[in-house]
Amino acid sequence: MIKFTIITLFREAVEPYLKTSMMWKAQDKGLAEFDFVNLRDFGLGPHKSVDDTPYGGGDGMLLRCEPVFAAIESVKAKDPNAKVILPTPVGEIWTQEQARAFANGEFEKIRCRERSGALAQVLLPPSNFSNSPANAHFIILCPHYEGYDERILSIVDYKVSLGKFVLTGGELPALVIIDSIVRLIPGVLGGEQSAEIESFSDGDNLEYPQYTKPYDFRGMTVPDVLLSGNHGEIAKWREEHSGTI
Repeated sequence: MIKFTIITLFREAVEPYLKTSMMWKAQDKGLAEFDFVNLRDFGLGPHKSVDDTPYGGGDGMLLRCEPVFAAIESVKAKDPNAKVILPTPVGEIWTQEQARAFANGEFEKIRCRERSGALAQVLLPPSNFSNSPANAHFIILCPHYEGYDERILSIVDYKVSLGKFVLTGGELPALVIIDSIVRLIPGVLGGEQSAEIESFSDGDNLEYPQYTKPYDFRGMTVPDVLLSGNHGEIAKWREEHSGTI
């Protein structure tokens, strides 16, 4: 089973999605577990402050070290082996291969690089596909405001970016990361090969076009080969119409 502990100021923005569709199914089957930690519970002073102005000036507020470290350490006190994921623009771009590595327990395969004098860990692609689900615990920190104190990176195991754009908080990236991992846990999706033949299952591949009823919709018809019953020709057509980006 894979457990996710989400550290956030806005649990209500995340929890509803995790109670629906495949995320609910994964929990119901005991394949995934979701827990929440309210960062505000570790805030400072009478107002439970979690942010402050940046040294050197500038607009916006930054998450402070103290509440973030305290929140993460409260989880690690119960499970020292839990790994910390931070959605951040400076992270490695998230890919299907990396999602599979996390789902299969291959997340320890990492290399290191340097950024601003601080050690950053970067996930390497997995070596092969495993049919065994991982038993792991991931803490996902959802940053907010203008950003976070750089020293928070010292307690982060994996920095993840969804692309070259900025969001108002880490809640949406957290959901994307969780969904992309959980759906690859064996037993979550319906078909055994569902996750093996889809787009990006092998690098930059794109899955072939697919159709369902009706045969003719507003003059747009299903390719006849798909109705032929000739599995060899269907496989050939699908291979010809698959692509890459």
